[in-house]
Amino acid sequence: MNSILLALQFFTSLPVKKELPLGKKEVSGMYMALPLIGGGIGLLLAGTAYIVSDLNSFLAAMLILLAGLIATGGLHADGFADLGDAFFSYQDREKRLTIMEDPRLGAFGTLSLLLLLGLKIGLFIEIIALAHGWAILIAVPILSRSAMILYFTTTETAKQSGLAHFFKQHFLLGRMQLAAVFISLIIIIALVVLYHSFAIVFVLPITIVLAVWLYRRWTIKHFGGVTGDLCGAFIEGMEVLLWLVLIVCLSSAI
Repeated sequence: MNSILLALQFFTSLPVKKELPLGKKEVSGMYMALPLIGGGIGLLLAGTAYIVSDLNSFLAAMLILLAGLIATGGLHADGFADLGDAFFSYQDREKRLTIMEDPRLGAFGTLSLLLLLGLKIGLFIEIIALAHGWAILIAVPILSRSAMILYFTTTETAKQSGLAHFFKQHFLLGRMQLAAVFISLIIIIALVVLYHSFAIVFVLPITIVLAVWLYRRWTIKHFGGVTGDLCGAFIEGMEVLLWLVLIVCLSSAI
């Protein structure tokens, strides 16, 4: 139970006003519970889509977007914006890390955030027009957080301080990775059964593995490793990528 509360405390906007232990068992459990938190957020998105289904598609998509932002407190979107500010500053690694820690939002962060939100609105418009679109809204937040676990556990931290560094010293690597892979496979199989699309069983794993590998290499090159903001940005980017891939697969009847 403590692990779930920790996941809610660190990765959602829900107020968990309780002092919780942060040992290896709890921290590992927190990350293992993260896909379940993603499932809860996905249910919120799907529920919102159902409620607003009679509205015009743009307004419905805006409300689905708003529900997601409220659920996460904009935490991951903030990481995406910080990444935009830092990367497009064209500074060295240390300066980029400093920029990511700055609470102020710059021009490139603003543009990155607008691009992210615009893409999500467009994707939601397409998803609500698909048969069983609710399933995609639930599945992708789970898959993106499972993929984030694989990215986080296989990448050294960019700094020797901060929450990301602390958590890296307090988790059980094999158990977390096994849980992430197992949950991902269950979700992928469920989508294959629901949509009768065997391409999904190949396309989604390849997309996830390739995205984790490329993002890992990119963040090591430009930032020296992983940070909390980079994890948040990964979740946002992975959601957009997976929703896009699924829309293409299902719309093309692959």
